[in-house]
Amino acid sequence: MAKKRPTNTKAPARPAQLADGEIPVVGAREPCPCGSGRRYKACHGREASHAVAELVRRPFEGLPGECDWVALRELVPAATAELKLKDGLPEGVPMVTLATVLPMAWPGLRRDTGQVLLGLQNETASGDISRDLAETLLRALTAEPGHPVDGIRPAPSGPRLQDVLDLDAPFEPVVHTGFEFWLENADAATGEVAASLERANAAVIPTVRLTGVDAAYWCQTPEKNHLRWVMPHPEERLLDALARLHAAGVSSLGEGTRLVGSFRAHGLVVPVWDLPVGVTAEEVEKPAAAFGERLAEVLELDTPLTADERRARSGLTNRQITLS
Repeated sequence: MAKKRPTNTKAPARPAQLADGEIPVVGAREPCPCGSGRRYKACHGREASHAVAELVRRPFEGLPGECDWVALRELVPAATAELKLKDGLPEGVPMVTLATVLPMAWPGLRRDTGQVLLGLQNETASGDISRDLAETLLRALTAEPGHPVDGIRPAPSGPRLQDVLDLDAPFEPVVHTGFEFWLENADAATGEVAASLERANAAVIPTVRLTGVDAAYWCQTPEKNHLRWVMPHPEERLLDALARLHAAGVSSLGEGTRLVGSFRAHGLVVPVWDLPVGVTAEEVEKPAAAFGERLAEVLELDTPLTADERRARSGLTNRQITLS
């Protein structure tokens, strides 16, 4: 049986100065910095916990390339994108790179060269992915070179990516066939490092970002290929538009393809098409661009749906799932 810890009845010392009356964030079981003598979780931690847990429906809203942020978070196995900071790079940091996944699922990493890598597909401590990522990024910028950065709970009033990144800089993802970007010289990897990289690469689903439309990603699976397209339009209007096209028989991307449904991720809708195994990403470029033009036209309509269109919409809605 574990020994019972002695109870400390002495109130902790009150901090000498709390800027603007703010209470620092500490561990849930630690004494509250306000000096009340209660644990943080039973004192000021209640308000902080509620604020941190509150779910932000569209955490990437306002960032350039919001749809691609969602895709890299939920759909793409291996990709990177260079990030530009609002205040520029600090001394000793030559580059900041967003990565879908980092080795050992690290939230962040500062390489020996000073380059900072920020992992996107990580568990987050709050309901606001943007705030979690910003907190990790800021700590990685000051981490010792050659060290990873663990994830911690951000302060409820802490900055978000929208506060840290240059919102005028384009967001340009680069999709990779494997995780060689983990290493500065992957060709020189040997032993367990090489074996670990090989195992990770073996699990990658081949994925290609289309060039003719925004945030559409082709992927290859053993049974069939798919196109998953993250769209920025308001959900209800988009579902109406998809239903109109589906009822009119023009929702496919060519022979043997079909719109099979959609899912919801971080406040955006992601329509999904099944493609025959032989259909490549290059072959779906023109059909996707043509579909985009048809969609743009029906998005402008505000007439009530017909009976056939309502049935089509019901079918699409019934096949919709929410990832986050």
